[in-house]
Amino acid sequence: MSLPTSNQKLISWVAEVIAMCTPDRVEWCDGSQAEYDRCYSLLVALGAGVPLKKRPHSLLFSSDPSDVARVEGRTYIACRNKEDAGPTNIWAPPHELKATMKKLYDGCMKGRTMYVIPFSMGPVGSFMSKIGIEITDSAYVVMNMHIMTRVGTRVLEALGSEGHFIPCLHSVGAPLQPGQKDVLWPCAPMDKKYISHFPEEDLIWSYGSGYGGNALLGKKCLALRIASTMARREGWLAEHMLIMRMVSPEGKKFHICAAFPSACGKTNLAMITPTVPGWRVETVGDDIAWMRVADDGSLRAINPEAGFFGVAPGTNYDSNPMAMECLKENCIFTNCVLTDDGDVWWEGKDNRIDHGIDWKGRDWTPKSGEKGAHPNARFTAPARQCPVICPDWEDPNGVPVDIIVFGGRRGQLVPLVYESLGWDHGVFMGSQASSETTAANIGSVGQLRRDPMAMTPFCGYNMGDYWSHWLKVGDTVKQQPKIYYTNWFRKDARGKFMWPGFGENSRVLKWMCQRKTGEAGIQQTAIGGLPRASDLDLGTLKIDSAVMQELLAVDVPGWKREVPELRKFYSKFGAKFPRRLEQQLDALDARLQQATAKL
Repeated sequence: MSLPTSNQKLISWVAEVIAMCTPDRVEWCDGSQAEYDRCYSLLVALGAGVPLKKRPHSLLFSSDPSDVARVEGRTYIACRNKEDAGPTNIWAPPHELKATMKKLYDGCMKGRTMYVIPFSMGPVGSFMSKIGIEITDSAYVVMNMHIMTRVGTRVLEALGSEGHFIPCLHSVGAPLQPGQKDVLWPCAPMDKKYISHFPEEDLIWSYGSGYGGNALLGKKCLALRIASTMARREGWLAEHMLIMRMVSPEGKKFHICAAFPSACGKTNLAMITPTVPGWRVETVGDDIAWMRVADDGSLRAINPEAGFFGVAPGTNYDSNPMAMECLKENCIFTNCVLTDDGDVWWEGKDNRIDHGIDWKGRDWTPKSGEKGAHPNARFTAPARQCPVICPDWEDPNGVPVDIIVFGGRRGQLVPLVYESLGWDHGVFMGSQASSETTAANIGSVGQLRRDPMAMTPFCGYNMGDYWSHWLKVGDTVKQQPKIYYTNWFRKDARGKFMWPGFGENSRVLKWMCQRKTGEAGIQQTAIGGLPRASDLDLGTLKIDSAVMQELLAVDVPGWKREVPELRKFYSKFGAKFPRRLEQQLDALDARLQQATAKL
């Protein structure tokens, strides 16, 4: 068999996997449309993918009920020292985990095709990009990787005979015996699912799940968990952040990187349609940002992905019209409702339906008593289809970062927006981020958890070292971005959202941009700089002045109660907690004491 690469390390690894997993066939992916179409036809013939009459070249899949989201309880960081993984990760000794998984991998691809997917995270050939090789036995994964990454022969050409790659091994964990009929969504039981990362080897092993976050190994596994450890070694940042360009009426460009937990509005914000007259937004990326310090001391960012893997429920022409325009063709939908006229539907979509087939394959009506689409139902869409995609979204040198935003979902306490006092204080703000849990991860929904920089599930090493790395990188950035914290989710006494959100968030973004140019005002408080209502361009927005006053108020007694909770959280990191952040916490405590004395 003629191989499409001369990279001996790659050739040896593929041979090793073939010997261990014993597939019936091996295909090296070339990234062509013909290859994508073959997978499309194969999955349709199997009955796994349902063609959508209303959306050309698009398929709907329904997963096994046990395989609907990231499985954080089965996600491991395997490094020599447990302390290096830290308290936010599940640690496993590398040799023990490999021994367990090798037994599972033994013969796991029997009866199946093994696909070798060369992929680039970031523009092919960019000094900011990384090359991975995913081996999988899932045609569904191949199709999704075609959309989410740059796949194929050109990647192997960029890799060359000596280039470095991140090996990513994936199996659905469902070997087929001769004559055995395949199921529509093959996967292993929950206790056999493993999403494993070996950061000291830049290695990823995944077994038993076909769901995106567990199976598309270029996404969270490589682009965040492994990339974060590579970034620490190499002096850059791999972050769970959208990247957007906001353009003023005068044509001034501002680039914003923003971190929010999954299913908390990142995609909506990345593609926002501003309500502020004359301002517009261009999307660079909706989920992940890789940031490096350039030779001139500026911080620059690329989106390593090539597509959007977004949460469908709640997406509509009010919340995210640009996303809806992305979804008209060439898309993959997972765990949505199939309508009677051959379209997809989910809760929160613009139209109502009287009947459909739900994500479990059952007849569904609005009176069925449960939701038709899974709360974490997804769409996979090419970024190039976004009507507001930034012309520079694939610039190999990235875009300059002017503003960094952290945020979370808090019903109380945290104001609409506040500005950091500097880089260290901004890192402190990000480190204290917290949000209510969502359907994007398996577990309890609605519980408050600390989610520093929205990286709790994705940081591949000790979070204390991660904060130290942020501080170290900041010391090298000469043109430092302004840093903000936002909370679009404040609720009143009746439990209703106080801020309208969606396109109206552009009013807050405009204030950030004008703070960067010195055009907008600010008032300093114990927690940081807040705008006055008059500093925000509220235009024709109908919002009560008392509501705005509450959104922009600092609850000093509430923040005083927050300080010991933060100390308790930070104590988990022991000596790894950076002294510079401890000083920021002490300074916050002191400012709150001073503010209390003035009450």
